Amino acid sequence: MTDCYRLVYVCFLGLATALISGCSPSDSEPLERWRHAAEGARAADISNDGTLSVVSSIHHGISVWDLDNNALKFTWSQQQDNADNLVLAIDIADDNSQVLTANRDTFALWDAVSGESIGYWQVRESNIRDIALSSEGRHVLIGKSNGTVVHVTMANGRRIEFLGHSEKVNTVDMLPNGRVAISGGNDFIAYVWDTQSGQVIYQFNHPSRVTKVALDPEGRYAFTADSKKDAHIWNLKTGQLVQSLQYTNRQEVFSSVRFSPDGSQLLTGAPTRKVSLWNIGTGQRLHSWRVTPREDIRPAGAVVYSAAFRDNNHFITESSSGFAELWPLPQ
Repeated sequence: MTDCYRLVYVCFLGLATALISGCSPSDSEPLERWRHAAEGARAADISNDGTLSVVSSIHHGISVWDLDNNALKFTWSQQQDNADNLVLAIDIADDNSQVLTANRDTFALWDAVSGESIGYWQVRESNIRDIALSSEGRHVLIGKSNGTVVHVTMANGRRIEFLGHSEKVNTVDMLPNGRVAISGGNDFIAYVWDTQSGQVIYQFNHPSRVTKVALDPEGRYAFTADSKKDAHIWNLKTGQLVQSLQYTNRQEVFSSVRFSPDGSQLLTGAPTRKVSLWNIGTGQRLHSWRVTPREDIRPAGAVVYSAAFRDNNHFITESSSGFAELWPLPQ
C-alpha cells in the first residue's frame, strides 16, 4: 500500500469510526440499579409518573414495586406454570389505581392501592397480543391475534369490537379516559378509533407491519412504528404528521414508548438494550443508553420493557434482565 493510499485509508477509517461512535449508545452507568426478578423478567410496566412498577417473572409471579423506596408492595399470582400461560403483557392505569395483566388466554385486574384481585376473564377464539387500561380501571382494551380489538366497559360489560384490521393485531393503546384507542397490526396499518362507536378517526399506513403504537396521555400525539424503517409522531387533534424519528440504522424496533409530561421529548426502549431520548420537534435522537444485560443468556442481552420519566432530571427503566435502573437525563 503506497503512502498516499495509506493516508486516504487512515482518514476514511477515522471518519467511519467517528460516525459510528457518534451514533453509538452512551456507556454511562445508571445512578442506581435494583433487582426486581432474580432470573429475568417476562414483562414489566412502569407507571406514567415513574413511581410504581409491575414485573412478571416465572419464579416470583407478578410483583408490584414502590419505586420511591424500592419496596415490594404486593405479590400477585396469575397462573404461570408453562410457556402458554406466562403473563406477557402489563399495563398500569394512568392514575395508578389499577393494573391489568394478561397471558395468551386470560386477563386479570388488580387494585394497585389495596393489592386485592378484582377479577379474571377468559378470552375465546384467539390469543391476546396486547392490552391497555384506562384510568380507574373503567375500560379495558384487548388486541387479539385474529385481527380484532375489543373494548370493554367494566362496570356494565359493554363490548365494542373493532374490526378494521385484516391481520394479526400487534400493539394497542388507549387514552386515560378510554374514549380513543389506537391499534397496529400485520396489515401495515395503524388506526386511531372511537371506542364508543368503533368508527375510524385516522388511518396511518406503513410500509411494513406495525409493531408499536402509543398515545400521549395528554391527548397531543400518537406514535406509530413499523418493523423496518419508519417511526412517526402524529398530531392527535388533526391527524397530521408532526415528525418522523431520524435514525441511520437500516431498521430500529421499539419495545416501549413514553411521551414527556411537557410534550417536547420521547423516550423509547428497544429489544437491543437501547434506550433513546428524542426531540419531538426535530425527530433527532438526543441521547441513548444501554440497560444492564442478562448475563445467563448468550449473547448477553435485554429487552427494555418500559421506560418512564421520573422527574425533569431522571428516568427509570425495567428490562428483561430483571433490573430496574435509574438514569440521569442530559441537561
